[in-house]
Amino acid sequence: MSGAALGIEIVVVFFLALFLLHRYGDFKKQQRMVLFGTLLAWYLCFLIVFILPLDVSTHKTVIFHVCEHILCSYFQSTQHVCYKPWSYIPDGIMPVFWRVVYWTSQCLTWLLLPFMQSYARSGGFSITGKIKTALIENAIYYGTYLFIFGSLLIYVAVHPQWRLSWYELQTIGITAANTWGLFLLVLLLGYGLVEIPRSYWEVSRQGHLLIKTYFKAAKLMTEKADSEENLEDVMEEVRKINESIKYNHPLRKNVDTILRKCPVEYQEKMGRNMDDYEDFDDKHNTYPTERSLSKLHKQVIYAVQRHNRTRVQWQILLEQAFHLEDVAKNETSTSRQFIHSFAPPEPVGWFRRYIYTPTIEWYWECLLKQWFYRILSVVLALFSVAVVWSECTFFSTRPVLSLFAVFIQLAERDYNYLYIEMACFITIFFLCTCVYSTVFRIRVFNYYYLASHHQTDAYSLQFSGMLFCRLTPPLCLNFLGLIHMDSAISHQEKEQTAYTSIMGSMRVLSFIANGFYIYYPMLIVILCIATYFSLGTRCLNLLGFQQFMGDEMTSDLIDEGRELLRRERRKRQRIEDGESRRREWRERYAQRDEIAARNRTSMSEMKETNYGETLNSNTNRQAKYTRGSSQTGRDSIELLQDAETLDFNAETLTDDPLQSEPGRHAGGRYLSMSSSRSRIFDDV
Repeated sequence: MSGAALGIEIVVVFFLALFLLHRYGDFKKQQRMVLFGTLLAWYLCFLIVFILPLDVSTHKTVIFHVCEHILCSYFQSTQHVCYKPWSYIPDGIMPVFWRVVYWTSQCLTWLLLPFMQSYARSGGFSITGKIKTALIENAIYYGTYLFIFGSLLIYVAVHPQWRLSWYELQTIGITAANTWGLFLLVLLLGYGLVEIPRSYWEVSRQGHLLIKTYFKAAKLMTEKADSEENLEDVMEEVRKINESIKYNHPLRKNVDTILRKCPVEYQEKMGRNMDDYEDFDDKHNTYPTERSLSKLHKQVIYAVQRHNRTRVQWQILLEQAFHLEDVAKNETSTSRQFIHSFAPPEPVGWFRRYIYTPTIEWYWECLLKQWFYRILSVVLALFSVAVVWSECTFFSTRPVLSLFAVFIQLAERDYNYLYIEMACFITIFFLCTCVYSTVFRIRVFNYYYLASHHQTDAYSLQFSGMLFCRLTPPLCLNFLGLIHMDSAISHQEKEQTAYTSIMGSMRVLSFIANGFYIYYPMLIVILCIATYFSLGTRCLNLLGFQQFMGDEMTSDLIDEGRELLRRERRKRQRIEDGESRRREWRERYAQRDEIAARNRTSMSEMKETNYGETLNSNTNRQAKYTRGSSQTGRDSIELLQDAETLDFNAETLTDDPLQSEPGRHAGGRYLSMSSSRSRIFDDV
């Protein structure tokens, strides 16, 4: 059962990482190396978070072994049964697992991902050129690491009293990486502990959320116009280079590579300069170098990606704003049925047709949704308060002040391993949500920005993978400190978890274990207070970066966004009205065409009927005539048959004016029906 639990979690975590990568990345357009590196980084970090509760539960099986070897010996007279935990993992598996996962993630974050990041951003036209550019950009990065590591080795070699083994050097390296991660972790955690409950509370306030959406619309429209202008400038430069470099120039293939990265409408405008009568002359004209083309290639990739991202985000923001306006209108509806302003772009499925009906949608959007998010916000706020209290008191072991340590110790006494796993999972999941959601929300201008709906560039994806790999190990150590499972911090002689044994003993660097790891997390209180009063937002607003303040300072942008959405609503309404009119005309003309087709069919049937009746009457007259004359009639019939054969073979000789029309050939036995034929075919 334990192996099954571990295998199920490994598979579930993989699909979770794959789902998030599909949401933010683009499997069709982005490089396979970028996608694989990001997926591996996210997968390893999520794996550490999900498997750590199993490690804690397995560590608690020491109690199980005590129960098995001691209690069972004392209570042999009674039928005392010692149950093995359902998630018990045999010895020797978890240390190997943590060693592989941890060192793979560290190699990714400190070595491979920075190189892949520079490789993806490079504007080179060949693999060799991109590798060369990536090595040059990371020379300072890698050189700094080598300098620090070499200085450390020299310092240890000069002082013979410091006899550090390989294990202790390894612990120093892990401690340095975790210290850097903990420094950033406290900043992100202090922001997330306040912002996540507040964001859900703001969602419950429909009016406030609509005003904030107006503000976002005004800012996004400015960014969208800026991206379009930047794209126009870059495309103008590409057009000039396309006209200057002819078809037989050695750099023409590089220009073609740049053209393939341009939008389709610009490719159609510029086309390919294939003038075979005009050759390039390097003596009279100045041509761009390969380095300048690489720089232009990089600018084209960035401009096109930014333009596509702002365009998609604008459409998504419009849908959200229209939905919020519909909610505001339906709140006063007496019919208690949710009415949308615009028809959904996709056909209505069975879920909305039978389960999520307009009545259910009205009750959810106008009544239940607000209270649900308010209750969720209060629960998350209580979790945040518990985390802040535990971060400030987790170093106290007598008495135990950390709330999460109290919960785990209560479960220890009852040998409730399932409760231990659930408590550990909920706690670490909440901590990861606060930290990781901040990573997904923050934006460093246009260099780092995780945008959903497949709009995140390769640089941001790999940068997020680097952050995850650097934040997850110190986050797990901080969690183990909260529940008093890290002996280096709690100073208790306990059996270590497999994860703590891989991290090494922090007592090698006592000033970090006894000072920084204990007192630095207390700064989270100051960060939470600063986030609650929006001090960072106010500072950015004073520096000129427009932020939503909810007061008169942002009223101009709110009014601008409201006017933009009104304009877009009128535009979409005109488009829908035009489509509805065209649909009505098509239906009306389709009915007329059906009526006309029926009339033509009935007329043709009537003509065929009249033609058949006329033919039968002529035949009856001819039969009567043949019966009236015996031998003379037979001679006449023979003469008529001869004339019939002769007339059939002679296509042009005829005395009938109707038969002289082009394209008409009269049969011999219809010669006597010239008058009836003229009456039948008068309408043709």
